[in-house]
Amino acid sequence: MKIRGISRDLLELLLEVGRDRHPYEFAGILRETDGVIDEFNLLPGTVSSETSASLFLDMMPLDTHVAGSAHSHPNGALVPSDADLSFFPRVGRFHLIIGYPYTGENWRCFRANGNPTEMEVIG
Repeated sequence: MKIRGISRDLLELLLEVGRDRHPYEFAGILRETDGVIDEFNLLPGTVSSETSASLFLDMMPLDTHVAGSAHSHPNGALVPSDADLSFFPRVGRFHLIIGYPYTGENWRCFRANGNPTEMEVIG
């Protein structure tokens, strides 16, 4: 699957979820349709706190449309933590970090290896 970008509607939703859940982290799975990341799935069993969020990966959808993950950093840091770097390779190729104060400038995309990458906003 070649990812062309993320839908503007989904990015705005993720920023809103960050604002709503603050000061707690949120985490979930990103899915794509025709190369556009356009869906966010909250997995049953997800646990979150002010310092972390853990996904119950046994509840992940079993299909080829999982593109990666999205989660928040309530402290505003837009770089992967050590825990993020160990998690990313387990779930897809693209990983969004949404940071406080959750505006259009407060997000970054990373590859599974933790390297930053550009992600076009579509729509």
